[in-house]
Amino acid sequence: MKSYRTDVLVIGGGAAGLAAASAAAEAGRETILIEREDSPGGVLEQCIHPGFGVHRYREELTGPEFAARLVEELDASGAEVLTGRSVLAIDPKTRAVETVGPEGVRTIRPKAVVFATGARERPFGALRIPGPRPVGIFTAGLAQKLVNLHNLLPGRRALILGSGDIGLIMARRLHLEGVEVVGVLELKPFPGGLMRNVVQCLDDYEIPLHLSHTVIAVHGTKRLTGVTAARVDETGRPITGTAREFAVDTLILSVGLIPEAELIGRFVGLDPINRGPCVDSRWRTRAPWLFAAGNSVAVFDLVDTVAAAGESAGRFAARFAENDIPEVRKIPISRGENVLHLVPTEIDPGVPTLIHLRVPRPMQRAQVRIGEGIVSRRLIGVRPAEMVEVEVPVEAAEELAKLADVKVEVVEE
Repeated sequence: MKSYRTDVLVIGGGAAGLAAASAAAEAGRETILIEREDSPGGVLEQCIHPGFGVHRYREELTGPEFAARLVEELDASGAEVLTGRSVLAIDPKTRAVETVGPEGVRTIRPKAVVFATGARERPFGALRIPGPRPVGIFTAGLAQKLVNLHNLLPGRRALILGSGDIGLIMARRLHLEGVEVVGVLELKPFPGGLMRNVVQCLDDYEIPLHLSHTVIAVHGTKRLTGVTAARVDETGRPITGTAREFAVDTLILSVGLIPEAELIGRFVGLDPINRGPCVDSRWRTRAPWLFAAGNSVAVFDLVDTVAAAGESAGRFAARFAENDIPEVRKIPISRGENVLHLVPTEIDPGVPTLIHLRVPRPMQRAQVRIGEGIVSRRLIGVRPAEMVEVEVPVEAAEELAKLADVKVEVVEE
């Protein structure tokens, strides 16, 4: 069994992984990136719509263009790339990473690892919708791949369940390809995606958005022939007498993403809400040599943020590989009022920290308060679809360290 040794190993060739590998290599550390597909880029390759790169490159790019920029940076960094290779196991004691690819099983022995495997879509089986399982039910990502990469239409008349960004974007994409999109159903009383996507993907094409609605049954034997939908109450339960039939041959699911982190969850633990590993200000997990970034930690709204997280994680992993990260007492932070996703969950007082969080419902005016107001920021127009970012300077972290319990809360004003 052939064995590699390297300073930094990056697992995953999406936005976070590409940026992490470039940063580690540019810091002077020997770096290997492994990607299970035949080429790096991840899901960006099938996202042919614009809207990427505004923050990172100060121009609007498509997904493939954004990926191409990251790959160019990776090539220039000198990092080694191994494609068509998957991770089988990571040994938490020896740090040995078992992989398999075209040349068979190989072991990589790094000094530090950046885990950047992204997220997977929630499948239809997780929704517990009664009825048969006919052909014609697709996740939004799969439908996007069929249309954009393989030039195949999933059907002719479609209904979309879930108003996450990829569902909104696929409503527009299918409409432009001639598919009749009869509507988008959203369980919550507000859209799940960015407002710009609601306007540009639904309103501009007169595609109906049905809030507080969900699918309660599917119909058809071999091929989907229709679905039954109903309005739901504040607890998400269908309201009697509100059932409505949609005659469609395609149901597209945009019902959430889940960080792909089970491989390391058994030895670093997963946050119950983020669904990814707990990390500190340096994107370091509870295993000091293991860093994680991007959608494998929590699902972010912008790929620019994912790339920035990967870059930061790669830089800190490189420092760890050369024994340049001191051990310090970290400050645990916890969720207070109106906080769902929260990254990081520990503050390292030695570096500035950027807190990322999501709120559970829209608010016109709100204030983020960290540690009884030691750090605060006022916000206008807060929505669950958009991550809120709050910087915690090193000086503020020193004050937070004096508190017995540091909570992050969002107070509606």
